[in-house]
Amino acid sequence: MWVITTKKTDSPNHGSEGPTFKGILKKAYDGAHTIRFVMLSTYIAVTLITLILMSAYITGILSENLYSEETNKLYAKANIISQTACEVWDSDEENLLFLRFEDIITRSLAGTNIRGVITNNSYTVLYDTNSEAAMTGKVFMRSVLKRALDGEQADLMFNSDSGKTATVAVPVENGTEIIGGVYLAENVSSINDTISAIKTSLIVFCVMIVFVLGILSIGVSYIITQPFSEFTEVAKAISKGDFSRRASVKGMNEIAEMGRALNYMCDELNELDEKRKNFVSDVSHELKTPMAGIKLLCDTLVEAGNPDMETVREFLGDMSQEIDRLTRLINRLLTLSRLDAGKNRSCSDVDICALCGGVVRSLGKLSAEKAIIPVLDTGILDKLIIIADYDKIYEAVYNIVDNAIKYTPPNGNVTVRVDEDEENCIIDVEDNGPGIPEGEKTKIFDRFYRLDDSRARDTGGTGLGLAIAKEAILLHGGTIGVTDAPDGGSVFRIQLPKRPGGAV
Repeated sequence: MWVITTKKTDSPNHGSEGPTFKGILKKAYDGAHTIRFVMLSTYIAVTLITLILMSAYITGILSENLYSEETNKLYAKANIISQTACEVWDSDEENLLFLRFEDIITRSLAGTNIRGVITNNSYTVLYDTNSEAAMTGKVFMRSVLKRALDGEQADLMFNSDSGKTATVAVPVENGTEIIGGVYLAENVSSINDTISAIKTSLIVFCVMIVFVLGILSIGVSYIITQPFSEFTEVAKAISKGDFSRRASVKGMNEIAEMGRALNYMCDELNELDEKRKNFVSDVSHELKTPMAGIKLLCDTLVEAGNPDMETVREFLGDMSQEIDRLTRLINRLLTLSRLDAGKNRSCSDVDICALCGGVVRSLGKLSAEKAIIPVLDTGILDKLIIIADYDKIYEAVYNIVDNAIKYTPPNGNVTVRVDEDEENCIIDVEDNGPGIPEGEKTKIFDRFYRLDDSRARDTGGTGLGLAIAKEAILLHGGTIGVTDAPDGGSVFRIQLPKRPGGAV
């Protein structure tokens, strides 16, 4: 038995990866929200509106001037005809007047297409250049003519089947008596043609201007927005941990300033990342050293077979020292962590004179071992009250005085001075130790930094004391620095604001 199966195959175009209409719309939508598109559309819109308003103003003024000029010409001819007609208006014979008026109007309107009409004060036509209208002897009523027979000089512009027509009417006066009127009419469609031609030229001109400006706007917008694209790429690289990227900066404008700020941020992040890596490396090394010592002591004790009790006590004592060292390191790391977080700061009134006195007393045993007598100099101050976290300031001052005693030779001098100015309290810790090289003064506050690594280990230092002191002082909005003492050694200066400052 045969079983025939069929399999539906996809059409050749099925699953093809071509641009969809929805995708095109999304790209268009995204493109319409870019700064480049906004700048381009704004430039073109402002220019187009300006050109339209300017063109409308030009054509309006030009049209008004041309029509006004043509009206003034008609007035001039009408007044000439009126004055001349008045001079020959001395007969009641209509045929004679007709001939006289024909001569006057023919001479006055020669070479023009102006229609001329002369009426008496009863609106009866005495002469009309339009013989086809056959208005002679008939009543000719026009609004401008009525105004003329009322003593005005009137004009009117209207549209007719033959096009736009300009009309004027002036009275014919014999002394103070109005004896008739002169009516002139002219087709001024040619002015409309001229205005239309000018409008067409202006439209072409506007299109050319918009086209040229569009091209220039694209170039300008590209020049302005191109750095932002680069800034975006640099920011993306930074977000992925690549702090080596830098934005190219040219000029002194706001965009260049933004690029410099971005590069500065990259430098700071790169430096911070290097410090983080060094910190991790230093912590690993510092933890590894006591742990390796403990392991070595344990291994030695295990391999000793049957050691006597004195040897065991000696090994256990050494292990206890390594554990104490490890404990100090961990405690100081925790202290730094809390200072970095800026939390758990409990401010109260703190007497700096009493605080420094407590530090000097607590280090009495260490200083006595080196025959050093720390001196507390408060000058004329009995008390110096500031608002601060007592424990953190105490630890900062303790670390600096402890550091001074450790690095001062036996029988040396360590002096703690307390002073004030208008805004700050000042604590100086001076020693006559070996001093600090100029190039190292900015580094000694870095974490795990030691001037003399072997000597620091001998004194039990972790390389974190000055770093903790700095963070505690900065947390209160203060400053800390080091200078050379006049007679050798160093002077550490702490300045703390009397009022609350720093992170709360």
